[in-house]
Amino acid sequence: MDDSPKLTPRQQQILDLVRKAIERTGAPPTRAEIAAELGFRSANAAEEHLQALARKGAIELVGGTSRGIRLKSGTLRALHEAREARDAQEMQNSARGRKTQSSAEQFSLPLASLAQLSLPLVGRVAAGHPILAQEHIEQSYTVDPSFFARKPDFLLKVSGMSMKDVGIMDGDLLAVQKTTEAKNGQIVVARLGDEVTVKRFKRGRLGIELIPENSDFEVIQVRNGDESFAIEGLAVGLIRKQMFS
Repeated sequence: MDDSPKLTPRQQQILDLVRKAIERTGAPPTRAEIAAELGFRSANAAEEHLQALARKGAIELVGGTSRGIRLKSGTLRALHEAREARDAQEMQNSARGRKTQSSAEQFSLPLASLAQLSLPLVGRVAAGHPILAQEHIEQSYTVDPSFFARKPDFLLKVSGMSMKDVGIMDGDLLAVQKTTEAKNGQIVVARLGDEVTVKRFKRGRLGIELIPENSDFEVIQVRNGDESFAIEGLAVGLIRKQMFS
């Protein structure tokens, strides 16, 4: 039986927009961004649709933040399974076109939704050591991969409130996909000397800006050629501290 919420076309459009924003940048859109994208006259119209989605259990709204929109685990799982089904169909269609491929190979498809991820939790990172060095790993968590838009490589415990306006709170576990590259607007885990920070990434002519999502914090400026700076990964999901406390 299908337990997914029954959505109107407009609600589905907004849910898809939220999901794509999270996949692209690691954070949900603001109400103003939703309104601009869909041609609403004001952010209030977006808020009304978000409230309806929250009542139907498709999302969770977090008060006090401009980007306080979270996809529920069930919604993420349904989207993940739908994406898997589409990928599986594409693989089967592609396999039918290759005469040399056996029928057994055509239907040997991964069942990712049945797998569990074991993710290391990274603690304090020492300067000059890889972020996933054994001495940095405090413990491991087993999680459902459908919780995340993209497969993470590790978890990082958030310290401080510099990203509270996108719903990333002190003590949360940030799911991170390891990479050394980022695009403007993505939320990154960056290293500056012996400090690791979570910020929004922006590359400019003179260097890089690491932008907080909290007006109480200042933008961090990184000049071109600063060897103490490195991108460690992209934010691909979040586990609230209430879920593991």
